[in-house]
Amino acid sequence: MKAFSDLLALVYPEICYACNETLADGESMVCTSCRAKLPYTNSHLLPTEHNPLNNRFLGRINVENALSFLTFVRAGRVQNLLHNLKYKNVSEIGDLLGKWYGYELEKAGYKDKFDLILGVPLHTRKQKQRGYNQADKFAQGLSEALQVPWSDQVIARIAASTTQTRKSRLARWENVEKIFEVKQPEKVREKRILLVDDVLTTGATLEACGHELLNSGCKSITVATIAAA
Repeated sequence: MKAFSDLLALVYPEICYACNETLADGESMVCTSCRAKLPYTNSHLLPTEHNPLNNRFLGRINVENALSFLTFVRAGRVQNLLHNLKYKNVSEIGDLLGKWYGYELEKAGYKDKFDLILGVPLHTRKQKQRGYNQADKFAQGLSEALQVPWSDQVIARIAASTTQTRKSRLARWENVEKIFEVKQPEKVREKRILLVDDVLTTGATLEACGHELLNSGCKSITVATIAAA
């Protein structure tokens, strides 16, 4: 059986989803070299008042903190990971990155700061096309590492939106305003929510989603993404 698997690995070698190089024995999805070279933001190690990611939400929505695991770099490792996660059906990347970041957050003392983890929902049509929500995959990994429950039933996207790419800040907000609805308000009332998504750009989508949660009575919101542009 091992001989067959070794032969299969020679014919169809597993590759690193960050650099597209062949993985060594014992490596999975991301090679050791890429893991060491990924552009980590370390935003979770900064005092809240000195975290530049928080500036994207100032005057718009009250968030406890804005966290992001990686810095988004075009044509780099992070873009490759996100492309494989969102468009190549490699949903396991989201779970892996969630676990990695969750362990970092746990070490930094974040384990007891959240009551519930929620992924920004996709519209049902888009989720059906993709087969999964990449934000929920990230949320599942965070949930396992932090030992904090997550749910994909609490909040829903009730209207489709067009792509946010190349839109201005105002256009991004208008594109996502009033497209979310909290389906189970009793689950968020007085809860400290960790709201997660794949990429933080202007923060318009997270802001719109967060407003609905705050209007439903949640105690606080912290946002976290896989990467920040």
